[in-house]
Amino acid sequence: MKALVYTGTKQMTYREEPPPTRVADEVLIRVDAVGICGSDMHAYHGHDPRRVPPLILGHELAGEVLEGPGKGRRVTVNPLITCGRCEYCVQGRNNLCANRTMIGMTRAGGFAELVTTAATSVIDLPEGMSARAAALTEPAATALHAINTAMRSLLRPLPECRALVVGGGAIGLLTALLLRAYGCRHVRIAETNPLRRKSAARAGAGETFDPVAQPADANSADLVIDAVGMKATRAMSMAAVKPGGVIVHVGLGDWASEIDMRKLTLAEVTLAGVYTYSTADLRAAALALHEAAFGDLAWVEERPLSEGARAFEDLDQGRSASAKILLRPA
Repeated sequence: MKALVYTGTKQMTYREEPPPTRVADEVLIRVDAVGICGSDMHAYHGHDPRRVPPLILGHELAGEVLEGPGKGRRVTVNPLITCGRCEYCVQGRNNLCANRTMIGMTRAGGFAELVTTAATSVIDLPEGMSARAAALTEPAATALHAINTAMRSLLRPLPECRALVVGGGAIGLLTALLLRAYGCRHVRIAETNPLRRKSAARAGAGETFDPVAQPADANSADLVIDAVGMKATRAMSMAAVKPGGVIVHVGLGDWASEIDMRKLTLAEVTLAGVYTYSTADLRAAALALHEAAFGDLAWVEERPLSEGARAFEDLDQGRSASAKILLRPA
């Protein structure tokens, strides 16, 4: 089969690879579309020791089951393969599974014509759902999980809140779009890339601004969602959040940095970390995408898998206006 393989720092190679072999309790999926995630870019830059080359990356995918339970089903995939037995799985919080593995990290992922995964990690797609929308289910579920987490801590409903989304990549843009769909009338998006600012504005996600040229106002947002996770964005988030407000931390750009613990304490700021989503979130996100809660998705760019190396280069150099590039194997 043809696959796009991470072969070293800033090296993606389109080449022939042995097709995966399905074992018991797994499904073999023909990939229709697969998205390039920020975590794939971290690996590309050599910043993720968990993803060791040579490795087929890619975990945001949709396709058809060719072998295994439910042959012929159109599905999207939870990239986490969980045990189903630990305390977190039993609680329905399988994103925190103590024994989880992941396609595109501990095993081959979706930048290929075929991929295998656990049969329990796939969910059916709504009838008639496009491959473009279906391949966005994974990042959309992360956005949905982040907002649901925030709503449990906010003292006032979302329509009354002023929200700041830090980062106009896929997670940030999907979060802003879903905030608007949930009735949040005041959404600002901090994004340094001018091409992405224009794309987010065209998508109707909210007011965009360059936080370098125009820093976010201090104590201005009831809710801040950091979809980048760098030292600078954490500092921006803490400065921008209002007393009594909520920060939801999603991005993992930097693994560690200082935050203003004095403000966190004296202003009674709630800081919540979120990691991926539950299976329930994934199902809800698929339905929301199918029902156009995230808009028409015109901002999504599609390219052939064979041109995947160039797509990584364009993202690395900031040449793509799209917050999400999907690769199509066929």
